[in-house]
Amino acid sequence: MCPIAPKVADPLKAADDALYFKRFVKGIARRYGLAASFMAKPFLDRAGNGFHVHFSLLDKTGANVFDDGTPEGSELMRNAVAGLLDMMRASALVFAPHRNSFRRLQPNAHAPTEVCWGYETRHAAIRIPGGPNPARRIEHRVAGADANPYLVLAAILGAALEGIEAGLRPPMPMMPVMDPSAGATLPQDWKRAIEAFEGTERLGRIFAPVLRSGFAGMKKQELQVFSQQISPFEHETYMETV
Repeated sequence: MCPIAPKVADPLKAADDALYFKRFVKGIARRYGLAASFMAKPFLDRAGNGFHVHFSLLDKTGANVFDDGTPEGSELMRNAVAGLLDMMRASALVFAPHRNSFRRLQPNAHAPTEVCWGYETRHAAIRIPGGPNPARRIEHRVAGADANPYLVLAAILGAALEGIEAGLRPPMPMMPVMDPSAGATLPQDWKRAIEAFEGTERLGRIFAPVLRSGFAGMKKQELQVFSQQISPFEHETYMETV
């Protein structure tokens, strides 16, 4: 596993690039008799595959409105952060769409498990990276590499816009040495994520009803299929012990 940083682009181009990159890598791997995987957690003893989204917001002149000349960033940036936190649990199914996705979102697995934000801390779900003030941006760290990039960007940008338009204020940022468990937790399993996605009416301001119902219905069917399977580990654990 290694980090890949594509060029900065508008949201639709960025989603296209992410999808084409995955197809390109898989094709090259097959050519050499290998297999490239974008599973969220292909190996339990290693860090998972994340899909971290960095974004800024530019005005008509091209100026970054998240930059107010300070390392803390603008009030508008904090409004966007608040919107992201507010919608994070409801959007978890978009960021973690498969059963394997939740193996990545576990404590001490180099992935966020709490709804929190902070400056320059990789324990937080929302991170404000350091660097030059004009490059001030938000990093959303929840999604796995197995997620649909179009849905991920829609969920992130839609939630940020909700926060900006409503003038939401985020809680105090966590410090790098703080325990991230101080915040509300992300859904820790597939079923809870489906229920949160279906049960949050505010998501209707981001996703059309037909998309929400179709996506949730598909995931419920997928969950049912997985629930009907008995794994080799279950056989090994229980076959002769109970």
